[in-house]
Amino acid sequence: MTAEQVYRIVILGGGTAGWMCAAGLSRLLPAADYDITLVESDEIGTVGVGEATLPHIKTFNDMLGIDEAEFMRETMGSFKLGIEFVGWKAHGARYIHPFGTFGDRWAGSDFQHAWARARLAGTDTRSLQDYSFAVAAARANGFEHPNEDPKSIRSTYAYAYHFDAGLYARFLRQWATARGIRRIEGKVVDVARDPENGDVASVTLESGAVVAGDLFVDCSGFRSLLLGQTMGVPWIDWSEWLPCDRALALPCTGVAPLTPYTRATAQKGGWTWRIPLQHRAGNGYVFSSHFCGEEEARETLLGAIDGEAMDEPRLLRFQAGRRASGWAGNVVAIGLSSGFLEPLESTSIFLIQAATTDLAALMPRRGEKVDPRLVAEFNRLFEIHYDRTRDFLVLHYTANARAGEPLWDHVRHMALPDSLAHKIALFRESAIAPDYKLGLFSRDSWLSVLEGQGVLPSATNLLTHRQPDTELQARLDDLAERIAVNAADMTPHAEFIAGYCAAAGIAAPGATASAA
Repeated sequence: MTAEQVYRIVILGGGTAGWMCAAGLSRLLPAADYDITLVESDEIGTVGVGEATLPHIKTFNDMLGIDEAEFMRETMGSFKLGIEFVGWKAHGARYIHPFGTFGDRWAGSDFQHAWARARLAGTDTRSLQDYSFAVAAARANGFEHPNEDPKSIRSTYAYAYHFDAGLYARFLRQWATARGIRRIEGKVVDVARDPENGDVASVTLESGAVVAGDLFVDCSGFRSLLLGQTMGVPWIDWSEWLPCDRALALPCTGVAPLTPYTRATAQKGGWTWRIPLQHRAGNGYVFSSHFCGEEEARETLLGAIDGEAMDEPRLLRFQAGRRASGWAGNVVAIGLSSGFLEPLESTSIFLIQAATTDLAALMPRRGEKVDPRLVAEFNRLFEIHYDRTRDFLVLHYTANARAGEPLWDHVRHMALPDSLAHKIALFRESAIAPDYKLGLFSRDSWLSVLEGQGVLPSATNLLTHRQPDTELQARLDDLAERIAVNAADMTPHAEFIAGYCAAAGIAAPGATASAA
């Protein structure tokens, strides 16, 4: 390749992963230097069950310049302030993992130290949940865009989306092809490799067409055709910590209220999800085949849905884990071809987004070969994203009190990754929660799940003790009251959607006739 040639990027596979990658790279890379081609076959189905996201997706859409209301209408979207966990700590218990903060720093320490000090002293009996505006708004089924004034309690949260993943992929496909991304229809029947260095040189389609490239992005799903099968990058199995290996997915009719949160309900053999969209609700049951049969799972799922089933449950088989690396030679895997973590915290689309933006930042320059240092940095970030997300998911399982149920007894007593065991012990002994600059899930996310699952601190930072008990409690009371008053005044979620981004011909469940 000479310096005058453009750098040829070939993306294998469409779906959410392929089209997010194509759209992101086309926006972030200079068009004059890079040629992007996506190869997909409409005959090959995509998984397409991921309908819940994290707030990072708004950053991605904003980077593309997508109009939010239009995107919401086209994907039948609703808003998401967090995830409600029902029965995970114990039967009947529930809490919300919010997309927002718990208080702010007091006396030089993170808020949880002030809360824990008052709890340990017996002067405050409130849950940590009562100090999150996002939790209060979600419980009230309210939604508004966050206030831009940082002093307002209504500025202390972010939001994500629920949407139809298939419609989102189609939306991005239209966006990307309108901006010059070349799409080739066809199935890959052969992969040719460079005999000197083993890199992928081209793929041959069923039609006989040959698509050559300089860098190949594997978005082929669980097959991992390029990274796994061709480059031979091994799989790291995490099923010892995340034993669920099956999922049944099922849409049903929507029912009111249109909640601004995803719901995850613990079941005997795993957990069921509920994701509210404008035109329906997405449902599913993630379960372990070692503890629950498929017919039992089907009956559990059908008994858990709120509306009428719109189809037969669709079975998916998987294994939790990741590839040993996300980039090998001139192949980068994004999406299911690089790893899989169950959708407990809606992480799949974030992992696609993170890999896409990391790849754009580390992309080889026009006229240059792949630099091993770029590969090493991508793989370092790849491991951080997956490994820290794994720890967060495992926390939900291991910290439970559902005694007498084989799956939950197993995960409660299993040996943990050293990194997670350290996080839990540190919080119990000192109220210090993980606070990363890289990777998913902020301190507030860890706080919500640690406390929600019953992991409580026995001591706090000594800095909080500079404040008199009465002053500390007065501040806690004031914060809780401001949160409750402002949340009660929020616009109902369904009414906000009806006035802002209602899909044509769709009345969101719970919207008033005048609003719809």
